[in-house]
Amino acid sequence: MKLRDYLLVASGVSTGMILLTLFICYRTMILNGRDVLILTTVTLGAAGVSMVLHYVMTRPLEKAIRAITRETEQLAEGQFEGKAPEIGPVEFQGLARQFNVMSVKLKESFQQLRSAEASRRELIANVSHDLRTPMASIQSYVEALQDEVIQDRPTFERYLQTIKLETGRLDALIQELFKLSQLEAGGTMYDPVPYYVDVLLIDSLQGLALKVEEKQLQVEVDVPDRLPPVAIMPQEINRVLGNMLSNAIRHSPLGGTIKIQAELADDGFVKLAIQDQGPGIPPEDVARVFERFYRVDPSRTRAGGGAGLGLAIAKSIVELHGGAVGVLSGQSVQGGRGCQSVQEEQGGQSVQEEQGDQSVQEEQGGQKANGAQSILSQHRTGSCFWFTLPVYRTE
Repeated sequence: MKLRDYLLVASGVSTGMILLTLFICYRTMILNGRDVLILTTVTLGAAGVSMVLHYVMTRPLEKAIRAITRETEQLAEGQFEGKAPEIGPVEFQGLARQFNVMSVKLKESFQQLRSAEASRRELIANVSHDLRTPMASIQSYVEALQDEVIQDRPTFERYLQTIKLETGRLDALIQELFKLSQLEAGGTMYDPVPYYVDVLLIDSLQGLALKVEEKQLQVEVDVPDRLPPVAIMPQEINRVLGNMLSNAIRHSPLGGTIKIQAELADDGFVKLAIQDQGPGIPPEDVARVFERFYRVDPSRTRAGGGAGLGLAIAKSIVELHGGAVGVLSGQSVQGGRGCQSVQEEQGGQSVQEEQGDQSVQEEQGGQKANGAQSILSQHRTGSCFWFTLPVYRTE
């Protein structure tokens, strides 16, 4: 039964009770017949007017309820574009307003769920792909050893070494997946200590000294003498530096130069920039280099480029510290200091540029990249990865 029908029934019941009372009064001779007739006529007339008023006054209520019902049905079907009109009494207008707010939030939640589901599928596909290759290699070598196909000792040792190498890669991939999941789930607590940037760079470079020597690279470090300590978790930031330095070493040509620079910004952060002389990053890939499993060259092997998780982990760690991370790439990033946005240059590409002229700091941590300048040599290709760390402050 509709609301209007309920109200009409209620009005009819009230009228009936009045008529019943008049009839009782007539039967008990409280009122005479003439008075009862007059009162009955007045009551019926008032009831008719009341029904007309009920019909007129309930139309806005019924219209508002019908509109909210229609939008609710669309919402149940997964259509979030509709909007309930704010009509009728104040209470119904408030209800429609809250309904529209709920609809927007539900739409955002469903979009996040769809995005999470797409990310989950992509994650499963990428993990399956990255696990399949070393597992297939291990299986083939183990089968060869089991079938006693290999007779000479050097080949036997080489097979064992390959199995050990592939097992190590599997373990590294699993550790990276665990670390990334821990960071994204908020499982890593931010517990900073004061740490000097020059000590941080020494720690990271010592672990990569052999790789630097193998490619005969020259590393140039520029750190101001009075740079204040930063508030970091050293082990985590060493991981960030190690990843970015490894990328720079991997992509630098034989005998090339890697430049590392730190500088104090005006916003209470220290900016670190790592620049290489590699081939650079294509403009269409710049904005995606920090995505999970993303590789600039999809055909690149694991041995040549890793699983594609390092930069995603680095981004999460820097954001955990309240900093921001980004990359520049291109020939026209010229001279100077830091990693200056190449929007003022010609031909260079930056993460800010690829994300619709919105600064990376607003996207990834709320800090603006004001003051960072280029350390790339004039007319030199290459990439410049940079990130910011908060200055340690004593209470």
